[in-house]
Amino acid sequence: MTMLAQKATQAQLIQKISSATQSMKSMQCDFVQTKTVKLLNDKMVSKGKMAYQQTDKLRWEYTSPYTYTFILNGTKVSLQKNKRNDVIDVSKNKMFKEIAAIMMNSVVGKCLTDTKSFKTTITEGSTEYVATLVPQKKEMKQMFTKIVLHFNIKQGVVSRVDMYEKNGDSTVITLENIKKNTKIDAKTFAVN
Repeated sequence: MTMLAQKATQAQLIQKISSATQSMKSMQCDFVQTKTVKLLNDKMVSKGKMAYQQTDKLRWEYTSPYTYTFILNGTKVSLQKNKRNDVIDVSKNKMFKEIAAIMMNSVVGKCLTDTKSFKTTITEGSTEYVATLVPQKKEMKQMFTKIVLHFNIKQGVVSRVDMYEKNGDSTVITLENIKKNTKIDAKTFAVN
């Protein structure tokens, strides 16, 4: 395949994924997160629930083996653990803004068109598209060597996110029991 044909195919796949994610107004699911710590040769498994509402609301709630909730609502982030609740204005914290954007955009596949932040390559399988994103911004390069999104063709959603850190650690997040475009109570994204 010529380089020009490969670029056209990449652009077509990105367009297909972008069309699917733009039609998604909301998404709710369970997740399993497996963090592999290279230094300790150990895996830590966490479980929880995620809710997303277009365009700037995300709730990431760990339920096992600990409880911790991350809520993004516009430019405000709420971090809740035990009885403590910290609210951060992401517009005033560059690193936190990048992390919040990665979480939001990876889960819904919106980062594929962000050529300033990532160099993206996509392959097509029988059941999924696999997008490999290599960070281009200094802040992201300090944390990640690459992020791999697995986009389920039939469901039209990201079903798995693999994040590879510069230190050799990795995190795999698998999304399960996905429900698209269902009503979500506004309280879900309340930042207090």
